[in-house]
Amino acid sequence: MAEFSYDFDAVHRITTGAIGAPGQRVFYLQARYGNRMISMVAEKEQVRALADAINRLLDELVEQNPARSTIDDIIVTDMSLEEPLEPEFRVAQMGLGYDNDRDMIVLVVQGTNEEDTMLARISATRPQMRALSTHAMQVVSAGRPMCMQYPRPCNYREGREGVCHFCPDQN
Repeated sequence: MAEFSYDFDAVHRITTGAIGAPGQRVFYLQARYGNRMISMVAEKEQVRALADAINRLLDELVEQNPARSTIDDIIVTDMSLEEPLEPEFRVAQMGLGYDNDRDMIVLVVQGTNEEDTMLARISATRPQMRALSTHAMQVVSAGRPMCMQYPRPCNYREGREGVCHFCPDQN
């Protein structure tokens, strides 16, 4: 069994966010358990993929056992990142699981810092994970718009209105 660098069981808070101007933002995943907090740097597409995976897993769980479904529309007052924002490591890969006995979603994050491979295990309730997913999609969509023709963000340049990047179809 893997030894976790961080094991946050039944977190009090889990969120994501981005710091910086669109096109230069740094994305974070953050969890808190009591007075312990972990912040991790992630790529924008990792945050988007995590949100999608959480939604798929939660939808599957409701289909498999509708009697165990919970109210996912919890009121979350603050999903902003907490200070100090000092990342422990950069996310390399993530995996989701479900602890049926405790009805908890388990997120395992593997990454690296300058010296070591790091492994974090974060378990949260289904409503917490639904809130994370909803917020993550808002954070991701707050950046640069996507090109209508190619799956990449637009990089608008001054003096070239309507052109988001070198585009063979618009040449």
